[in-house]
Amino acid sequence: MAFATGPIPIQGLTRSDDYRNPSVVALGGGHGLSSSLSALRRLTTDLTAIVTVADDGGSSGRLRGSFDVLPPGDLRMALAALCDDNDWGRTWRDVMQYRFESTENVEEPLNGHAVGNLLILALWELLDNPVAGLRWAGALLGVRGQVLPMSTTPLSIHGEVLETDPVNDTLIRRRIDGQAKLARAGSGGLVTQVYLEPADAPACSEALESIDLADWVILGPGSWYTSVLPHLLLPDMRQALSSTTAKKLLTMNLAFETAETSGMDAAAHLEVLVRYAPEVKFDAIIADESKIRNKERFELAAQKLGARVFFSTVGVSDGRAVHDPLRLAAAYHEVFTAIGS
Repeated sequence: MAFATGPIPIQGLTRSDDYRNPSVVALGGGHGLSSSLSALRRLTTDLTAIVTVADDGGSSGRLRGSFDVLPPGDLRMALAALCDDNDWGRTWRDVMQYRFESTENVEEPLNGHAVGNLLILALWELLDNPVAGLRWAGALLGVRGQVLPMSTTPLSIHGEVLETDPVNDTLIRRRIDGQAKLARAGSGGLVTQVYLEPADAPACSEALESIDLADWVILGPGSWYTSVLPHLLLPDMRQALSSTTAKKLLTMNLAFETAETSGMDAAAHLEVLVRYAPEVKFDAIIADESKIRNKERFELAAQKLGARVFFSTVGVSDGRAVHDPLRLAAAYHEVFTAIGS
């Protein structure tokens, strides 16, 4: 069942007459995946987003706990990012992202829920199929491409943090349970271990097929331990990424010292991927040179992944650590052209 509604005019980029519409799969979650999708939809109409499903905070966590479903929040954000740039697309994008906030009654059950989360939940309840529900949501919104969950089994993510015991000033290892807590864990110590439960959960079959048939698979940007790494922790996904004939591209973040990854530079981010999935190699890495403190160390780490580094200015012009869709699209276009598919 195909719902893609046609090509989006390229904005700010030019295509040669023989430009090939590549099949692209983008992996991640949250705002990072939204950034890559907002760029990629300007380059191809054959686009699939594969989204992490371990979120346990906010509206997603509440709905997951109450209805025993996948957390819908990151899936909603991916759908919104693929909405078209016309009145229909912009309106539905805003509706999907609209969040109820009552200052009069903080106990209001709708408080904090995004409309898109409730719409996705309703489709899942009606169709009893998470993939079919997302496809119908995409059809309603007129999105360009499709959105799939990493797994149709709700996942939990856990970690271990090495931190200093304030009582006796010794290092202790503490377990962190849940995505929401792990996303803040790095501010109090160094994250040393991350794992999913159930560890052997099956990956979404449609997601595996998309990876197998893709020309390009793009991982990142996003929260490194909770949005990027989970795709390499699930055995089926890791195997698919290792065996696919698609070219693989890693998009680096614009900020590395976050509450999740405190004390880690850009090279350390790459070393995490090598540690957890040494069999998964990349053809290219996109990084903003102005954000890389030690370029030599970063390029050595990239070599361990088998990747060629492309340095591009991809952030917004005001200096915030946010990817600019057109600049990122231009960087992806450069890599596609240089390496081919």
